[in-house]
Amino acid sequence: MRELPRVKKVFVRSGVRYDYAMLDRDDTFLHELIEHHVSGQLKVAPEHVSDRVLKYMNKPPHAVYERFVQKYEAINKSLGMRQFLVPYLISSHPGSNIHDAIELAQYLKEKNYRPEQVQDFYPTPGTASTCMYHTGLDPVTMQPVFVAKTREEKAMQRVLMQCHIRRNWPLVRKALRSADREDLIGSGRNCLVPPDYLSPDEQRANPARRTQPHGGNASRGGGKSNAGKGGYPPRRGRG
Repeated sequence: MRELPRVKKVFVRSGVRYDYAMLDRDDTFLHELIEHHVSGQLKVAPEHVSDRVLKYMNKPPHAVYERFVQKYEAINKSLGMRQFLVPYLISSHPGSNIHDAIELAQYLKEKNYRPEQVQDFYPTPGTASTCMYHTGLDPVTMQPVFVAKTREEKAMQRVLMQCHIRRNWPLVRKALRSADREDLIGSGRNCLVPPDYLSPDEQRANPARRTQPHGGNASRGGGKSNAGKGGYPPRRGRG
């Protein structure tokens, strides 16, 4: 297509099946795609990181996506290019419980990726996922499947994907406490949200916001930002 008259660029922004690309015997397709048809960012759909949830989604294990990320970065580097992946992720898919959602939140923090938009599962006719959503059963094995259906259950899984947004912090803390993961509340480098209390100086400056300490890891953590780690775009400002 690049040889057609007056056609300068043809970009692919989404829809690439990374699992199929990883089955190729060589990297010809990926080289062509990355060198000529990516305009800085490529959207792909790992959808989750929990292998248990991915199995319900009929998706390959998460390790396949990680290998794709590594290959994508390596090819970009060999071409002298710096282009990023934008992963499409979904919350509350049948089979995903609060522990799976926390696993996804920890992965996003590790990769320093802050999604601006997240997708909650929405049942659509004629799919196995919708069958699981309505029946609570895996149609293949007929075994029970956890389904987040209440507004709060779904909201908890959704906000865990956006722990960097301040307004989400109260519900993130509630979600972590419901899963007995108060170790992820605090100021340590592995924590997902800060504690829900103020220092004495902050309490004096903000008397209306005084609350009592409630668990969490109060250890301080440092570390430099790893913007762009894992093939993801550098993080932007607060959402």
